Formats: sequence, C-alpha cells, structure tokens
Amino acid sequence: MLKRWIIACLLLALAPAAPAFTLTDSQGKVHRLADYKGKWVLVNFWATWCPPCLEEIPDLVALHENKQNKLVVIGVALDYQDPQTVLRFAEQQMISYPVVLGDYRLAGQIGPVRGLPTSYLYNPQGKVVAYTVGALSRAAVEGYIAKKK
Repeated sequence: MLKRWIIACLLLALAPAAPAFTLTDSQGKVHRLADYKGKWVLVNFWATWCPPCLEEIPDLVALHENKQNKLVVIGVALDYQDPQTVLRFAEQQMISYPVVLGDYRLAGQIGPVRGLPTSYLYNPQGKVVAYTVGALSRAAVEGYIAKKK
C-alpha cells in the first residue's frame, strides 16, 4: 500500500499543477482549495457499496479529527441513486468530515476517478502531491506527511 502511494506521488511530481476546486457539502458549506492554504487536504471519492471505501472510513475519520496533522478530509460520494441513503450511511458510519454528494463531472475538477476509492492529497501550498486508487490507511498518509515536513 505504501509502495503504491509512493509511486503515485512520483507520477504526480511530473504532472501539471492541479486546478482549484469548489465543492459544496451536504450541509450547504462551500469548500474551496484556497480556503485551506496552510493545511493538507485529502479529497476522497467513495461509494456506499464499495467494500474498500468502507474499510478506510475509520482511518479517514481519525485523520480528519487529528488536528496535529493540519489535515482536512473531504469525502465525495459517487455512484449513488438516493442522496438520503448516502447521508444516512454517513451518519451511521459516524463520518465527521464533510460529505459532498458528487458526480463524475464534479470529480473532474480534481482529477480522474478510475476506481473507488480514489484519493488526492494536496500539500499546504495547494498542490496535488499524491494520488491513489484503492483504500488508504492512516499510517500511510501520516507517514507521507511526516516525510514532507
């Protein structure tokens, strides 16, 4: 897992700068990349039916709630039919980070989503520094951030 994350980071080093995004969460709050200058931002694309997505939720909650990381997690739900089902699911899973009801057009603001879960990590300067398809662990993200400090 960590090896895949590192390889994705190397590929991103060669990629052009990421566009800024604007996402509106299920509470109506607007999240702009520019609003998070000075913080790490992890945008995670997921679905309620996706087992690896469900597996990583506790680690994403822990990352978001650990203020020492200076990291914000934003979850973007994709491939759903009923928004209320997603919101009930997020509540049942005790997701404390913002949840955006998204689609693939909205995802295009951030980058390609070739599978679920997909995550993009932005550094405190607002540049995408890591990308992965597959479940993330808290240890992998915190390890990456620690190496960059």
